[in-house]
Amino acid sequence: MKVVTLTTGQFAENCFLVIDEGEGVAAVVDPGEDAKLILARLATEGARVTEIWITHAHVDHILGVADVHDKTGAPIRLHPDDLPLYHAAPTQAAWLGVQVPPLPEVTLPFTPGESVSVGSLRFAVRHTPGHSPGSVSLLGHGIALVGDVLFAGSVGRVDLPGGDGAALLHSIESELLTLPDDTIVYSGHGPTTSVGAERRTNPFLTGAARLA
Repeated sequence: MKVVTLTTGQFAENCFLVIDEGEGVAAVVDPGEDAKLILARLATEGARVTEIWITHAHVDHILGVADVHDKTGAPIRLHPDDLPLYHAAPTQAAWLGVQVPPLPEVTLPFTPGESVSVGSLRFAVRHTPGHSPGSVSLLGHGIALVGDVLFAGSVGRVDLPGGDGAALLHSIESELLTLPDDTIVYSGHGPTTSVGAERRTNPFLTGAARLA
């Protein structure tokens, strides 16, 4: 397995390419801006896209969905609870002064308790609401793709529509802090971290800080 991080656009959003190098296939996770960059890196890696995974439907994580889908034909996965956000992408974009192209329909749901695959790689789907109602984290092979649920030294914001601070902390404590300490955490913004590092030092998890 190879995970490529591409930090895209004005929001410095992390798009991830999860690649099964043996089979030459990839899942694109949260294609934000710079779809051309994403597609060029896929070509460099020699990887064919089999699915597009959206951890949550805030606009900075979906600005490149249309272009990546158009060029690859790959099906799109999103948790049903974030479909209202996905369909409201033009409104979200207007708030931020950006434009979003017409989005293709979501093809497949993320179903908590099941798993998704790219080649021979399988990832468990965990529903981790709080940052958004349908946020999911994808767990497997020693990594956690968590969207904007958990960051190095911080947690996702909860002041956007659908945000819920109590739900966010419950999601982290029940679905992420139960993972082994050496699990690598790939967040939607900022550097990678680990479950153990966040358990020990994240002020929102140690009690040094709490969400309002």
